[in-house]
Amino acid sequence: MPASQESITEQTPMGAHIVAGEGVTFRVWAPCAITVYVSGDFNEWRQDESSRLVNDGRGFWTGFVPGIGDGAQYKFFIEGTGSTGYKRDPYARELTRDPAFPESNCIVRDPGRYPWHDQGFQMPAFHDLIIYQLHVGTYFGVDAHGRDDRRSRICTFLDVLERLEYLAELGINALEPLPIVEFPTETSEGYNGTDYDSPETEYTIAEGDGLGRYRRRIDHLLRRRGHEPLPPGILDSQANQLKALIDVCHVHGIAVLLDVVYNHAGGGFDDDSLYFFDREPTGDNNRSLYFTDQGYVGGLVFAYWNAGVRQFLIENAKFYAEEYHADGFRYDEVTVIDQFGGWGLCQNLTDTLHFVKPKSVHIAEYWNADQSWAIRPTSSGGAGFDAVWSPRLRDAVRGAIGQASGGAGASVSLDSVRDGLDPPWGFPAAWRSVHCVENHDIVFAGNGPRIARLSDPSDARSWYARSRSRVATGLLLTAPGIPLLFMGQEFLEDKPWSDSDKNLLIDWEGLATDPAMRDHLRFCRELIALRQRQPALRGEAINVFHVHNANRVIAFQRWIVGVGRDVVVVASLNESTYWSYAVGFPGPGRWLEVFNSDVYDHWVNPRVAGNGGSIAAQGPPMHGLPSSASIVIPANGFVIFARAAGE
Repeated sequence: MPASQESITEQTPMGAHIVAGEGVTFRVWAPCAITVYVSGDFNEWRQDESSRLVNDGRGFWTGFVPGIGDGAQYKFFIEGTGSTGYKRDPYARELTRDPAFPESNCIVRDPGRYPWHDQGFQMPAFHDLIIYQLHVGTYFGVDAHGRDDRRSRICTFLDVLERLEYLAELGINALEPLPIVEFPTETSEGYNGTDYDSPETEYTIAEGDGLGRYRRRIDHLLRRRGHEPLPPGILDSQANQLKALIDVCHVHGIAVLLDVVYNHAGGGFDDDSLYFFDREPTGDNNRSLYFTDQGYVGGLVFAYWNAGVRQFLIENAKFYAEEYHADGFRYDEVTVIDQFGGWGLCQNLTDTLHFVKPKSVHIAEYWNADQSWAIRPTSSGGAGFDAVWSPRLRDAVRGAIGQASGGAGASVSLDSVRDGLDPPWGFPAAWRSVHCVENHDIVFAGNGPRIARLSDPSDARSWYARSRSRVATGLLLTAPGIPLLFMGQEFLEDKPWSDSDKNLLIDWEGLATDPAMRDHLRFCRELIALRQRQPALRGEAINVFHVHNANRVIAFQRWIVGVGRDVVVVASLNESTYWSYAVGFPGPGRWLEVFNSDVYDHWVNPRVAGNGGSIAAQGPPMHGLPSSASIVIPANGFVIFARAAGE
């Protein structure tokens, strides 16, 4: 008799699913397989009649194993027309931590075992988001004595929680780790995943590797927010370690957006992977079930024409949204998905996720000339994403900073910055754009420099580097749209980053020894806090009313449509202070100087060039605005004004 079909229905989930108190159902898609077995530690890894799964006639193989549950190990053994052997479950929730990756087994996990504490969490409004992008494996890690030991190991999900209070104090409200699914190499940026439902084992901690220290830290973070600690043994599961990261972030008001890669997989497939999953004869990658024969960055593009592949990818996002409480996703290289016929996948994906989790945010990396197609509704032929990474402000600001680094006599054009501050054509709202001046691609080793190094290639700690870096981040955080910071940007990290070069780790120790780094961190914290206090800086409206390339000055107005709450931002990349610069203002009266970047140089800057806390806009109309004032603009700096109460 083949495997039992008890508890098997048309709704039986893919992979291994625990039936409480009874056993585990198994379901796998292998349409061209001759025979499929489920083997594990529960049947001594046998392939016999009792472990042979039943084909439902549509390419799905099912079976029920009684008496097993959480922690059981298994694999599928597939006999195909081209080969025979084990395959890992593409829907496996967890893999064993075997150093020999190809020998990893799948682990049955109870998705309801983790005790979530995030019932009161509210996803921030999209226009309020401030995203912080990091790489889990290199971000932060200390030993039991508090010493940085990132040079000797790969960092983990729970290490990120060691920096959670720091991130909360910084003021970001969304964390975006680079891809966290299992990849075959020892280190990686994360874009060569092969096991899509399994957290990267290198980002988890084994029971005997000091897990208790992390458990105590998590319990401390939970208790401080009025929650019960974790029950014993809950972190023994690798999946639960990722859930703990998301859970405790939520408890602290921080959303988690996962970076997912649906344009390709691999960059190294072992024989147990989903490559040629149903074991057709090799030689033609179009027969490998999940993939085409088209390569991309070392991997293979998914076969979007295949309904089973589309469903696999949609189920993956749904899995993380529901089971891991992910608040949204950044979708890597949607341009490639589109190029290879996956537009329909994108539409089905976003429609499904908007239905499953209406408040989740879906951000596309889409580099086609007209990016608006990515965010148009699916009913109008668009892909249905909520927002898209935009290069406009990024390229404009980096370009202007690079030009300014040529010195006082260099030509600096701020026209592109003006254009980059305006929402792209065809975008119905400014928050549909995600802006940055650094991200994992731009400042990866061998690509582009960090802003501090771009600001002054000869000395990333000079006044030129410090001041221009403040202008770059200031433009980012006062612009319409969703700002994104890359790890270390907030404390003036000047080295590129790498997933494997230990000489390029972000410099946490510098915060204790380098005043410039501490000053820049304070600058970022307080500018983010100002953005949160001033609704106009998170709103839609912008009027870039003054651009003077020769003076290297740009000025713009932000406000809330129908409400006001006007804010005026004036920025300069001139190496000399303007002590009396006339600019327009949206109305007469007293305007408070609510931010001055020059204050943060040698905090508190004893020689700050400022406006004494406020100015009086009593001048005639200027720059298309009804009033004007003569203000001080610090060299390589910016000032922000807001209406005084009652004005």
